[in-house]
Formats: sequence, structure tokens, C-alpha cells
Amino acid sequence: MSWGTELWDQFDNLEKHTQWGIDVLEKYIKFVKERTEIELSYAKQLRNLSKKYQPKKNSKEEEEYRYTSTRAFLATLNEMNDYAGQHEVISENMTSLITGELTRYVQELKQERKSHFHDGRKAQQHIETCWKQLEASKRRFERDCKEADRAQQYFEKMDADINVTKADVEKARQQAQLRHQMAEDSKAEYSSTLQKFNSEQHDHYYTHIPNIFQKIQEMEERRIVRIGESMKTFAEVDRQVIPIIGKCLDEITKAAESIDHKNDSQLVIEAFKSGFEPPGDIDFEDFTQPMKRTVSESSLSNSRGDGKSEPKFGGKSKGKLWPFIKKNKLMSLLTSPHQPPPPPPASASPSAVPNGPQSPKQQKEPLSHRFNEFMTSKPKIHCFRSLKRGGAGPEDFSNLPPEQRRKKLQQKVDELNKDIQKEMDQRDALTKMKDVYIKNPQMGDAASVDHRLAELGQNIEKLRLEVQKFEGWLAEVEGRLPMRTEQARRQSGLYEAQNTSAVNSCAQDRESSPDGSYTEEQSQETEMKVPATDFDDEFDDEEPLPTIGTCKALYTFEGQNEGTISVAEGEMLYVIEEDKGDGWTRIRRNEDEEGYVPTSYVEVYLDKNAKDS
Repeated sequence: MSWGTELWDQFDNLEKHTQWGIDVLEKYIKFVKERTEIELSYAKQLRNLSKKYQPKKNSKEEEEYRYTSTRAFLATLNEMNDYAGQHEVISENMTSLITGELTRYVQELKQERKSHFHDGRKAQQHIETCWKQLEASKRRFERDCKEADRAQQYFEKMDADINVTKADVEKARQQAQLRHQMAEDSKAEYSSTLQKFNSEQHDHYYTHIPNIFQKIQEMEERRIVRIGESMKTFAEVDRQVIPIIGKCLDEITKAAESIDHKNDSQLVIEAFKSGFEPPGDIDFEDFTQPMKRTVSESSLSNSRGDGKSEPKFGGKSKGKLWPFIKKNKLMSLLTSPHQPPPPPPASASPSAVPNGPQSPKQQKEPLSHRFNEFMTSKPKIHCFRSLKRGGAGPEDFSNLPPEQRRKKLQQKVDELNKDIQKEMDQRDALTKMKDVYIKNPQMGDAASVDHRLAELGQNIEKLRLEVQKFEGWLAEVEGRLPMRTEQARRQSGLYEAQNTSAVNSCAQDRESSPDGSYTEEQSQETEMKVPATDFDDEFDDEEPLPTIGTCKALYTFEGQNEGTISVAEGEMLYVIEEDKGDGWTRIRRNEDEEGYVPTSYVEVYLDKNAKDS
């Protein structure tokens, strides 16, 4: 089966067919290109999808990924990233192994086809030239033969005519002989040209054209084989990534199987456990007795001055609901002056206005009346609402429930220990560098690192003090879990004193709630459950309030009324309670002397921690 013998006369059709074959190859190249673009687009969309659902750094979403279900989802996102990478590999391999190779092959194929058909056309032109030469020789031979016949006939006519001279007859005979010789020469030339043409035609149809067509056939067959190999490569590129894609899917399945619902439930407990105990039963109060109503856990109608023994809180009703308020804050509420403070003197001189308007006499009210007045208002714990809004809490995390506070403190201790280790590593490295400089002065000045070593030493010392502070708070929390001890209650009074003004600002906080939908029910969410303690002990052995800053007296003030304290201009004192909005600031001179002075009479310098809280 050869195109040279079977299709010797189909030059034009073969030319059209081979051009169609090249068009098919270019169409397949275009198909593969579009496939690679689809793979790249698919991979990009998969990566964007995986990135879209990745947890944001330093956000609340990162905390959610401690659960096994969310970790499995994160593993799925990572595997989808690898899955997308395999589709990129498919695109790259198809581009390099198929598209690039076939594009170069098409250019070579076009050049080869052009060369073969150029040779074919050249052979056709040669045989056509030989044919034209044969036709010219044939026509010349035919013409010469006719001329020779006419010359012979003319000679014979002249020879038979008696009136023609002998000279004319001889001339006609010579002309006939000349024409006859020319016809013989034309016959010989025609015979030679015919033989040459037959030879050229035989070579053309049995040698040249078959060879050219055979090369064109081989070229077409190579094209067919090449497109078949490309299709195999097309499938093989996909097949090569199937094991890796299978591993990605296996990892997704493995991540799904690692989900542990029991573990997730335990993590929820660890995340939200407060450490408080549920409230106990409320004692029955018998109002049928004609005697004076006794103090119960739900009211405080008797003052301690009555001399009657009161039932201590925490006996039967452990975990009684109780507002977050300490003894010092409660006593401050009961003893602070009720009327506005005097205005500052017009002159800074002590003699201009000796004392200004005197502080009003404190009105005495029964403890039960003041306490009941406090209990009638909804407790508004500022720190918890600020946490909901993302505000910063106190340094010791005392605004959190015990269990959550313990976890935060432990986390803080671990972070500080890591920082200490980093600083120590830097110090060790600098120490080694200094030793090298001492041994080899040409490498550097050993004194140049002394300043940095001193800084690192100071940083390490500060961090260690911070660790000790947080470890102390951690020991307090761990010591009072699961029951809060008396010592822990007293130590935690630091945060309560630092946040005195925060409680008073809760009313404004209710008005400025970000969502504008504050309700009494929302306020009730801030009520905390505290373990039962002896409430009477809150009024025994009064602990002094911690200092939250210092102040300087701008004017002299003679505190003559109960609850106030005298100060001299320029005197430095300790601030133990900020102005709650009534114009009075509570200060302390020493352990035994403390009281209220008008806020406008002093310049207050609060500590950083007090400002932050």
C-alpha cells in the first residue's frame, strides 16, 4: 500500500488532505491549551476557597480551632491546597509535554510538507516541459512532411509539362529533394524527442512521483502517530497525580475520623467552666411569728450595732447569688459624704480662705437602709460588659471566673517564661561574643556589648518579677479552687479597689451600649455566682484598701466633719479611692489616718494599672 502507486494522479487531493491533518493537529493543541487554562483556573479557585476559610491570625477564630472538628476542617483546607497544587502540576506538564512539543512539531511539519510538495510541483513542471517539446517536434515533422509532398508534386508537374524549360525542371527537382531531406531530419528529431519523453514520463510516474508521495505518506503517518502519543501523554499526566490526589483524600478521611466528640465536649467545659457552685436553697422565713424579722440570706434589715447575733452567710445556702462588691467598697458607699464638696479657694494662699465652706455633716443612716438601697438597683459589673465589647480587663484577670482566670494566668506565666528564655539566650550569645572579642581584640571591642548585656539583665529581672507576680496570683487562684478562702478574698480586693470608678460608670455604659439594645435582662447576665462565705467576716478585721496612686494637696483643707481628713497645702498623700462623681476623693496619710477630701483640692496621680483598669 503506497500513495505513490495507488494515488499517482491525486496530487491535489493529497495536498488538501495533508493540510487538513495539520489543521487537526493545531485544533488538538488549542484544546490542550484550554484544558491547561481550566486546570489553572480551578486550582486558583480552590486555593482562594481554602484561603477564604483559613482562620484569621490573632482573631477569635484561632481559639475555635482547638476542637477536633475544627482541626479536621483546617486539615481539609490544607489538603485542598495540596489538591489544587496537583491541578497546577497537570497544567504545567500538559503545557511542557504536549502543547510546547506539538507546537514545535507543527512548525517542522509545515516545512517538511512544503518541501515535498515543492518537489512534486517541480517534477510535474518538468514532465509538462518534455511534453511540450514532444508536441513541437511532432508538429515540425508533420509540417516538413507536407512541404516535401507539395515539392514532389510540383516537380512531377513541371517534369511532365513540355513547355517548361529544362532549367525549371531541374530547379523543381532540387527543391523537392531539399524538402524531402528536411522531412527526414524532422522525423529523426521527432523520434528522438518521443523516446526522451517516454523515458522521462516513465521516470516521472514510476520513480519521482512515487518517491515524493511516499515521503508525504510517511510524513502524514508520523503526524498521526504523534497525535496519538500526545493523547496518551494527556491521559498519563492525569494518571500521575491520581496517587497524590488519593493521598490528599485519604488525609481528609483520616482527619474526619480523628474527630472526637467526647474530647470536644470536655474542651467546652474547660473553656467556659467558671469554678463557681450553683446557688443553694433559700431558707424559709416564717412571717407568722410576731417577733421582729430576722436577717436572712435574701435581705439585710438589721445593723450589726443591734448586738444580736446574725446568721452567717454560707451555712446552708452555699453559692448564694451575691453582687460583686467587697467590704471596703460597701463601707465607702456607706460612709462617703452625701453633699457636694466645698469649692476650691479663690487664692492659692492658705490665709486667703482658711478652709472654705466646711464639709457637711455626714448623715447617719442605718446599714440595712443603705444596703437595701444598693440591692434595689441592678448590679452592673462594668468589667464584664467591657469584656463583651472587647475592652481590656485588669492585669490579674480578676474579672474572670476562677477556672478561666487560672487558665489565663497560667498562659501568661508560660509566655513570660518564654520571653525570659529568649532574653537569656541573647545574653548567652552576647557573653560568648564578648569572650571572643576579649581573646581576639581585632575582631571587635568587648566593651561595645556591655551596654546591651546590662539591658538584657534588666529585662530578665523585670520579667522575673512579672513571673513572680503572676505566679502569686496563680497560687491564689489554685489555692481557693474549688472553694474561695478568706485570704484569697482579701488578696482579690486589689482589683475591686482599682475598679471602684468602673462600677459607678456602668450607668453610662448601659446608655452607650454599642448595639443600643441594652435591657434589664442583659444587665442580669452580669450577675455572678460566688461560693458561699461568711458574710459577717466581711465586716470583721477590716483590711485597708490598697493604694491606687498618689496626690498632692493644692490647698489646705481642715476636715472637721466625720469621714473627712485634714491636709496641708503641698502635702503628698496616697489615693485609695477615686472620685465617684460626688466630688470627694478618698486618701490615706498612714495606716491609721484616711478619709475624704474635696477632689478639687488635690491633684491626683493614678498608677498605670489603676488607669488601665
